[in-house]
Amino acid sequence: MTQEATDVSEKRILVVRPGELSTDDHKIWRDIRAEGGAPANPFLDPAFTTAVGQVRSRARVAVLHEDGHPVGYFPYERGLPGRGRPIGAGVSDSQGAVLRRGIRLDARRLLRECGLSSWEFDNLEAGQHPFVPHAAEELASPVVDVGEGFERYTERLRRSSPSFLKQVLAKERKLARQVGEVRFEYDSRDPGALGALMRWKSAQYRRTGRRDRFAQEWITRLVGLLAQSDDPDCRGALSVLYAAGRPVAAHFGLRSHTVLSWWFPAYDREFGKYSPGLVLLLRMLEAAAADGIGTVDLGSGPARYKESFKTRDLRVYEGAVVRPGPGGAVHWLGREPARAARRFVRDRPRLARTARRALAEVGRLRDR
Repeated sequence: MTQEATDVSEKRILVVRPGELSTDDHKIWRDIRAEGGAPANPFLDPAFTTAVGQVRSRARVAVLHEDGHPVGYFPYERGLPGRGRPIGAGVSDSQGAVLRRGIRLDARRLLRECGLSSWEFDNLEAGQHPFVPHAAEELASPVVDVGEGFERYTERLRRSSPSFLKQVLAKERKLARQVGEVRFEYDSRDPGALGALMRWKSAQYRRTGRRDRFAQEWITRLVGLLAQSDDPDCRGALSVLYAAGRPVAAHFGLRSHTVLSWWFPAYDREFGKYSPGLVLLLRMLEAAAADGIGTVDLGSGPARYKESFKTRDLRVYEGAVVRPGPGGAVHWLGREPARAARRFVRDRPRLARTARRALAEVGRLRDR
């Protein structure tokens, strides 16, 4: 075990590595989520934490015990100097602790027992009572409800965006007419398509001036692990749109029994005029509805296409729990000015557009 158990009020907290969680821990973790009525988001499943633990040496889980029984789990990563982040930080779209209903927890006391001076979050799930008071921003995270079937969803889409659906279907027909037969595969095991997706996504990151996530070895390894998983509560799902037998768009997401998280979408720019990414998402929603998925979570972050496809918004939070002391001061100096600057830009659409153009120009110069 990584650390000895310590008493925290009437609870005992034991910090372990994700791989040290038992089969019983996985079951209890999932039971707590189900009993609390939380959506089965795969990013808050123990299998995701365990996979991250295989590629991130500083991944940990604080296990809360009461009367000798686990009543909560808090997955996190520990950086220097004692700065904590969510498990899988940078690619995790749902964050927080898993607590049995009725359990009350002091966030700063939890951090102390984990040896953390701060814990920063950017996609904190709603209902996380220990952490929400520490949020600096509340953000909209669009989702698509397909639990009533794809036909009911498209009826709603026609009412809310009458021209949008027509345009996407017209692009699909044009792709078939000018390139070749269009075929969609919902749950593909094609390693070539996954490799193409990573190349397209890397190029997109560079082109838009953003950090290339697939240049980070641990993310590539994590995707590989999840792509090979067959755990029904948390596994990777690769969807591919083909034209004339060639991949033109793909998406690698994370899914549970009822939730599919939109994670890494990309397309071949050679076919950009056909909007293959939009065609892919529409066909993925159709297949997900037929597969028993109730919600497709598009994730936070502004994008016009998300506004067109969504049926509602979830609320997620960005902020940090900071303990008093030198470590907390280091966090504030390192993070809060940048967060305030991003918030200032995001709240001013014209300035945000200028910033995006500047990032794109940086990406263009980088690729010269």
